[in-house]
Amino acid sequence: MHNMDKHMHSKHEHGSEKQSHTHANHHEHMLGDFKQRFIVSLVVTVPVLLLSPLIQTFLGLEISFTGDIYLLWILSSFIFIYGGKPFFTGFFNEFQKREPGMMTLIALAISVAYIYSSAVVFGLAGKFFFWELVTLVDIMLIGHYIEMKSVLRASKALEKLAELLPDNAHLIIDGKITDVNVSKLKKDDLILIKAGEKVPADAIIAKGEIYIDESVITGESKPVLKREGDNVIGGSLNGDSVFEAKVLNLGDDSYLNKVISLVSNAQSSKSKTQRLADVAAKWLTFIAIIAGLSTFSYWFVYGPDTAFAIERMVTVMVITCPHALGLAIPLVSAVSTSISAKNGLLIRNRTAFENARKITTVVFDKTGTLTEGRFGVNSVNIFDESFDEKKIIEIAANLEKNSEHPVARAIINKGKEMGASDFEITDFKVIKGEGIEGVLNGDLIKLVSHKYVVNNDIDIKDVKTDESGTLVYVIINNKAVALINLADKIRTDSFDAITKLKNAGIKCWMITGDNEKIAKDVSDKLGLDGFFAEVLPHEKMEYIKEFQEQGEFVAMTGDGINDAPALAQADIGIAIGSGTDIAGETADIILVDSNPKNVVSLITFGKATYSKMLQNLFWATGYNVFAIPLAAGVLIGYGILVSPALGAFLMSISTIIVAFNASLLKNKKV
Repeated sequence: MHNMDKHMHSKHEHGSEKQSHTHANHHEHMLGDFKQRFIVSLVVTVPVLLLSPLIQTFLGLEISFTGDIYLLWILSSFIFIYGGKPFFTGFFNEFQKREPGMMTLIALAISVAYIYSSAVVFGLAGKFFFWELVTLVDIMLIGHYIEMKSVLRASKALEKLAELLPDNAHLIIDGKITDVNVSKLKKDDLILIKAGEKVPADAIIAKGEIYIDESVITGESKPVLKREGDNVIGGSLNGDSVFEAKVLNLGDDSYLNKVISLVSNAQSSKSKTQRLADVAAKWLTFIAIIAGLSTFSYWFVYGPDTAFAIERMVTVMVITCPHALGLAIPLVSAVSTSISAKNGLLIRNRTAFENARKITTVVFDKTGTLTEGRFGVNSVNIFDESFDEKKIIEIAANLEKNSEHPVARAIINKGKEMGASDFEITDFKVIKGEGIEGVLNGDLIKLVSHKYVVNNDIDIKDVKTDESGTLVYVIINNKAVALINLADKIRTDSFDAITKLKNAGIKCWMITGDNEKIAKDVSDKLGLDGFFAEVLPHEKMEYIKEFQEQGEFVAMTGDGINDAPALAQADIGIAIGSGTDIAGETADIILVDSNPKNVVSLITFGKATYSKMLQNLFWATGYNVFAIPLAAGVLIGYGILVSPALGAFLMSISTIIVAFNASLLKNKKV
């Protein structure tokens, strides 16, 4: 693969954050509207069912009073108008675009059922279909509510990216510090960033030397040392020091906002696979309309009367009603989503989940995905047999108590894990840029870098070093007694996950913001097909694009905000572990328990789910091949005629079969 351009090519559009917020509010309003319509319609459905003769017969009840049929009509009319409104709106939108689909079929089915049933109530000879009408409206409302909820989560993703930037900054004017809103900052302003604060804008360090955590921006696994003249990225987290910086980029020109733009562009340009259900609904719409009108026309000319022609047409419409088709996908989705959640897979984008069977390449982010995402003690090599690992860590942890360096935190945490005792260290000193020293029980102890050991001719010629991590030598009275290796550890589950994926013929690549040595070490140990190191967020997305251009169906697996553009660009974006919210919101699927092996489970269970969906779609549409001609009356010469009530019953049977088939998915192992 060729090296990709290191510069971003997209420009953040003016007001995109505002547009994103408006977009989210629009979806939030629609979500609330669907939920309210469903609840109200469901409540009114109960008396409709109880007043319907077919349901009464089924339940062995008999509810009859003067005007009961008119009450049934009034209640059904309410659900038809109130609950059906979103579908009529959808129908008009599809009509304007000349793209008939599910909304057209739903609107047509409930309209035919309602108009005909109303005519029967007011004198037309025939059967009414009120309970089929209202239950269809209820099912479609809850199905669309679930879809809208997913859309809302996705639309909030960009807002969460923007929230990385703090609201206020400490502006320095003539030596005085004033707190101002970040929006008031201008280029070349001098600002102060205190310990533990986020950097409010892209800037250049003017005074101070600090360790800064860029993990949410670049993916670097450990805090990075920054000195005067170095750039810092807005949104990154300052360590334990204070520094001054000159503002470089703000607003649309800031690095973070460019990442936001990339996420937005990737999401909007992502191809939206047309669901099989929508295709089937479109054809079923044409079939229902043509078959219904043809049936009416034939019997209007050759039938006994107009009522019979209408009855035949309505029977065809009802039997073609998308009850089963509407449930074919949502039911399998509901079952698979429930099973997946219990096994640590959270599905946000059902289409992506169904497409898991197509994956040919999985690209893993390193930090927090294949590795634990924590800078810690990787190993301790002992050179002097009079010491053991606990003793070495105990000595090092006590000496590091006076330091704020990331290495110190890792060693101190290891000491706590091992139950290290507290010692009194005297004469503590910092060896600038190379380590620390102190006195313990009269012995001079030093924790120093490999560079210090080489420069001071300390004997380590027989020591085998792992240069992929950070090396800290323990020196006692100028003799090397141990070597502590610190690194971001590879997850135990990563080895098994990569093996299983490769055995399934799936290529495994790694992409990381970390340095080349560390990346190569992880790649070699896991046996990956390849890796890309020192990659920034926008470059990750470019690599995903390049894989796609080569014909690969790519799943991107990551855990941080730095992965958001790549997760959005990939055919399937998978957020792993307790990753940041934005990663989860941008991803199609979230793996809760940080286990890379769940990527394998995702693919196998995705295949089983897709198979069930195909079976359901085949039944939901295939039974019409036999049912529609019967409803139209082609066998009337043999005394076989499907009544509207029987048509509704057949439609219900198809729904039951679809539901039962979906429930069989519970027997599949995740």
